[in-house]
Amino acid sequence: MHFENEIEHKILVTYVIAKVSYRKIRMVISHHLALVADEVFEGTVELDESYFGGRRKGRRGRGAAGKVVVFGILKRNGRVYTVVVDNAKSDTLMPVIKQKIMPDSIVYTDSLSSYDKLDVSGFIHHRINHSKEFADRQNHINGIGNFWNQAKRVLRKYNGIDRKSFPLFLKECEFRFNFGTPSRQLKILRDWCGI
Repeated sequence: MHFENEIEHKILVTYVIAKVSYRKIRMVISHHLALVADEVFEGTVELDESYFGGRRKGRRGRGAAGKVVVFGILKRNGRVYTVVVDNAKSDTLMPVIKQKIMPDSIVYTDSLSSYDKLDVSGFIHHRINHSKEFADRQNHINGIGNFWNQAKRVLRKYNGIDRKSFPLFLKECEFRFNFGTPSRQLKILRDWCGI
């Protein structure tokens, strides 16, 4: 059952009204996150790409066809920033990295070759080879991995999201991760909506 159907049964509004209302809320979230999108992360950050959706069975992860590619940056003990990208190639990711992360920051990634340019781009770059281990003291990307797990768990309940609407749903996940408890999230939404 879609999440909007659950709401329909709980508060006695139609599915269409629930769906439109949630879309408007997601648009408010996306708008306000866009206002702070130029915030630059510094210090210790984690980078990773993830793949969402797709109808085709078979390969998972980087080789999967029909998936939406999402790039994420997590400031350790801070916020996450996500963006839908065309692919996970270096030429696609590096402009986002240079825009969002201060030079001389400590950057942790997996061993994807797209991150090779970080070694010569003014960042202190550490890699973790997931085929050997997932963490070596501070060398890990478990924080951004935690975000991907949370996002996929939330999005799974919608039983398919069309590509056009996916960025709004992704920004909702980013909002939930960045703004703590549901009561705090509700307070922030009320402030943003002026109610």
